[in-house]
Amino acid sequence: MLERVLADLVVAAHLGFIAFVALGGLLALRWRWAPVVHLPAALWGFYVEIAGAVCPLTPLENALRRAAGGAGYAGGFVEHHLVPLIYPAALTAPLQRGLAAAVVLLNVAVYLIVWRLRKSSRRGPPA
Repeated sequence: MLERVLADLVVAAHLGFIAFVALGGLLALRWRWAPVVHLPAALWGFYVEIAGAVCPLTPLENALRRAAGGAGYAGGFVEHHLVPLIYPAALTAPLQRGLAAAVVLLNVAVYLIVWRLRKSSRRGPPA
């Protein structure tokens, strides 16, 4: 039972990390230090997608599920709703590259907005 709960928590953390990679740049609007945390996470997310690498959270989740007796994804909210978002059945290498490009473009746009807002706030209000 404990292993299943831990596996569910790993899935939730995985989804949270994915959301942070995609949208964490927005935190720079509030906190100047946010890019120091977000940019390495975004680079890792880009690498995992572009290289087809495995995120360490995936084998951790699988090990916990095996330790729980090989329990499948039947019966819980996490299994039915979060897992398909993280592990879609139709995920192909070209789709992964597209997702990587989307993450990069989204974050470039966010950081351009942050940079422009900070630049205009330093100049002060128009006379």
